[in-house]
Amino acid sequence: MNIELIVVGKTDSREVSALVDEYKGRIGHYTRFDITVIPDVKNTRALSEAQQKKAEGDSILRLLQTSDFVTLLDERGTQPTSEEFADWMQKRMASGCKRLVFIIGGPYGFSEEVYARANGKIALSKMTFSHQIVRAIFTEQLYRAMTIINNEPYHHR
Repeated sequence: MNIELIVVGKTDSREVSALVDEYKGRIGHYTRFDITVIPDVKNTRALSEAQQKKAEGDSILRLLQTSDFVTLLDERGTQPTSEEFADWMQKRMASGCKRLVFIIGGPYGFSEEVYARANGKIALSKMTFSHQIVRAIFTEQLYRAMTIINNEPYHHR
């Protein structure tokens, strides 16, 4: 199975980028893992929030294949523990899914079209994080899930 993380906008923080790259490399020991960055929408001052979400959503939808299992990182999603997330990941892997896609939206979230295409939503916390920091938190949790699945000692139960 291939795992892809689609994110809107580049990270301005070298520290966040370095942390994401560290976990990306670690995840790569278990499965193919790619991160695709969609460029920020231009001239956002001239766009409403809905127009900006629509433009980002159109870019996201162009990257998806019909067979993809798509999960949004969204504040309205379920909040699994690390063990529950690992179990969920293991079920996706066993299901024969070819590509598991996670998406981190822009500052205003997702368009209705992206919500309609998604197979599910996961929230990392009840707290709000910047969409930049979510990348680091999520890649760490994805790595943690891989170590749990493989009974490795990174995650202490």
